[in-house]
This record gives sequence, structure tokens and C-alpha cells, in this order.
Amino acid sequence: MEKIKKLLGAFNEISDIGVIWVIDEAAKLGYYNGNPEWANLGQGEPEVGEMPGAPDRIKNFSIEPGDDRYGPLNGMAELRTAIAAYYNRLYRQEKKSQYTAANVSIAMGGRLALTRIFSIFGTIKVGYKVPEYPAYEDLFNYQLDRVTPICIPTRKEDNYAVPPNEFATIIGDYKLDAFLLSNPCNSTGHVIKGDALNTYLTAAKKQNCALIIDEVYSHFIYENSKPAAGPISGAAYIEDVNNDAVLIVDGLTKSFRYPGWRLAWILGPTNIIEDLGRAASGIDGGPSMPIQRAAIQLLEPERANKETQALREVFSHKQSITLAALREFGMLCSTDANSTFYIWADISQLPPPLNNSESFFKEALKHKVLVVPGHLFDIDPRKQKKEIKFHNYIRCSFGPEEANLVSGLRRIEQLIKSFT
Repeated sequence: MEKIKKLLGAFNEISDIGVIWVIDEAAKLGYYNGNPEWANLGQGEPEVGEMPGAPDRIKNFSIEPGDDRYGPLNGMAELRTAIAAYYNRLYRQEKKSQYTAANVSIAMGGRLALTRIFSIFGTIKVGYKVPEYPAYEDLFNYQLDRVTPICIPTRKEDNYAVPPNEFATIIGDYKLDAFLLSNPCNSTGHVIKGDALNTYLTAAKKQNCALIIDEVYSHFIYENSKPAAGPISGAAYIEDVNNDAVLIVDGLTKSFRYPGWRLAWILGPTNIIEDLGRAASGIDGGPSMPIQRAAIQLLEPERANKETQALREVFSHKQSITLAALREFGMLCSTDANSTFYIWADISQLPPPLNNSESFFKEALKHKVLVVPGHLFDIDPRKQKKEIKFHNYIRCSFGPEEANLVSGLRRIEQLIKSFT
């Protein structure tokens, strides 16, 4: 026994993060993905079935004989070309500098894409703010020998975003070499766009600060719970795709509603993309050839436009339902939440113990409904904070199909009424 214990002592214990912890806790009470008795308003994936106005879902694809072999580390040329064309069409039609296949690296999922990026960081300071995507904490933790994470203070009145007019000062004051952010933001639903996004990119370029922009919710954009005209991306404001130090991460998981395909991409200068390919050699060995080949059709202009427009129609409607319900229940929801499929809800006005996110989460499980406690988004790589934030917030997802969403909201209403 002692010998076994000593052997196992060679490994670190890894704790669950974010939604994974939420799912594990619910599973102890009988939850499983797709269980009709439960409503998962904590889920981090959109509904994946047939959707009004969207193209038919892909149910079959062929495997070419050559797909059985190892593929290129940065992905197959045909898909990389299709991704570059997709960005040029949406964001760079009038610009001299255009993306090509050489500006694209393909990975099996967004977290793997970010892992590649973190692996090629030098000895640098990387800024971030909270609340943010919990997986960033582990990404930082794996690189603390080279990367110094710097948490930038934010304010509730700014929906916990860094104001554009303060971004340049922050880069200088904290001597940042890079800045990481999700935009649109997981979890607040805040989106930086237009002149504000341009200000971010301009400030970063002037001060030689690299930007890593996680844009996986790029098409979930609304205006007062109505569909916005289109997506957002920092790609629209990059001057030179090969000289501006901006890396954009996106993929099929959210905006194309194929999370199980595990396919994402990174756009950036060609020299960085080459380094990412070299990193892939030691990290993952490159993406799946059959999945890449199947993905090409998803980026065909007519199909992509139809899918993403339908997405905004359906999800803006679900956002309206969710916001109205949560506000009626006594939660405070920002009027600045115009993206993603999450509501960042302030529960401080609810009766005790429901005004604490951990308690709310545990009580909600008794009603077979999942939400995510807000404190899980207060990422702290070095575990140096004296006090964890956001205990009075929950993240509520309107990712599920509408019938399941409404069922979950009714259960939350019953939960709150049981304490009043």
C-alpha cells in the first residue's frame, strides 16, 4: 500500500472547474446529459438539433482513404483556406491585407487552441479581468514558470469590462506584454464592438501588447433581445494580418452548434501560426482529417449565413424569455448583456440563503435544475486573493431548447417562492 501511495504521489490532484464541477455535483443526484427530468440552465453548449430557419444538420460524412493518415499539424489546406475566406468575406472585404490559409491554425477544440497559444508564450506578463471563462485559470497555472498573470480591476457599472478609454493606460501601468479576453464575454454577456473594439486593438498595437481574443460566441449578438445585423470580430479592425499581434480563437462549438466535433481555429500572423504548428507536434499531433473535411461545407457562404442568422433569431427570443423571468423573480440583470447565451444574474436581493450563489446552486439541484455559481468565474491562477468575488451572482444559460429552458425557469420560480 505504501508503495502504491508513493507511486501515486508523483501526480498532482486536479480539481474540477466551472461547469464540469457543476455537472459532477448534479450527477451525484441522478443528472446526466439529456435526462428529460432535469433542466440544465448551467450548460455551456447551445442547443444542437434542428432549428427553425437553419440548414439541416449534418448526419453523415465520408472518409477519404487519405484521411486515415496523419494530417498537417496546423490543419488541412482546404479547410484553412475556407476559414480565411470566411473572415475576409465577413470582416475584410474592403481591406488590402487579407487572410490566407497560412494565417490559420486548426485544433480539436477551443481549449486546445488556447493551450497551443499559451505554450508558445515567452517570459511575459499577461493581463486578464474577471469574471472570465474558468478554464483560463488552468491554462495560466500550467505556464506559471514563464507567464505572470495580472488580474486587472473592473467595476460593476462597466459590467466588469475594461473601459476602452482606459485600456491603453492599463497596458502601460501594468507593463503588459499580452492581454487575454473572451469577447463576447463568458459569463457576463458583455460585448466589445465597433469603435470600442477598434480602440482596444489600436491601444494594444501602439504599446506592443499582443491580444488573444476568444471569440467563440461571435455570432450570438443581439440588440434589445432582437437579432443583431451580424457577428463581431477583432478581425474587422486589424490593419495588417501578418504584422498586428492579434490572435483570434473561434470554431464550430458555439456559433455553428457542433460542440461534439471539437473543431476550432486560431487566426494570426503567419510566423505565429508556424510556431503554433510546431507546438502542436508535441501537444496534440494535429486535428482529425475526417472532421476537417466535413467542416468545409459549414463555411460555405449561403449555408453559414443561414445558420448564424437563424441562431440569432432563436437565441434572441430565448434571451428575452430568460431576462423577463429572472427579473420577475427578483434578480438584477444588466441591460448591457447583448451577446452569448448566458445571463449574469445578481441574486443579492433574493431571500437568504438564496442570495449566496453556492446555496442557490445546491437548492436548485433539489428542484432538478442547474445553474453555475458566480464565484467560479473569479479566476485566480496563483490563488493569492484574500476574498473570492461574485458570491452574489449566478450564470444562467439559455442554451437549452425553449421547452426545457421554460421548464427550468418555472422550477427556479418555485424554488424562490419556497423561501418567501
